[in-house]
Amino acid sequence: MIPEQSTAALQENAIAYAMKNFAAYNLWANTTLVNWLRTKEASLMEAEVPSSFPTIRRTLVHILQTQQYWFSVISKTEFQPFADECTAEEAFQALLDHSEAMAGYVRDMNEEDLQDKTLVTSPWFECNFNNFEYLIQCVNHGTYHRGQVITIGRNLGFTDAPMTDYNYYNIYGKA
Repeated sequence: MIPEQSTAALQENAIAYAMKNFAAYNLWANTTLVNWLRTKEASLMEAEVPSSFPTIRRTLVHILQTQQYWFSVISKTEFQPFADECTAEEAFQALLDHSEAMAGYVRDMNEEDLQDKTLVTSPWFECNFNNFEYLIQCVNHGTYHRGQVITIGRNLGFTDAPMTDYNYYNIYGKA
């Protein structure tokens, strides 16, 4: 089966289509990952494994907090990070809720909104990029850390990790 380009892709600017698809992919990938993790013993979400974040739960909280940060840049809202201290289930649900809200927000953005530049000044860097570039950063960052979650899981004996690649989503994951 060879998927064809959607009607939506033909009706809007390529960047707008790609970013809306990328935000939808992020929601799908996070949902796929969380649904898989929900099949595992809850205590394993706190099992420590050498990684940049020592547990699955802490890695998911980092994904969420960073996603919240970049979304606040794109939406020009105040950054309010999710609390570090939470249960794995609270982290799961918050990540899914935020991913859904972000996908909805991006779906409603027009080409001009996505092309708009936003100045970011932080203690570590300053940049003035298009909003679509911040969205790419946000989703790419989540992809990187979803891979770490899979690796942590592998170290805990999980052998049934789901496929969450972007191409897999484009072929099989879209509704």
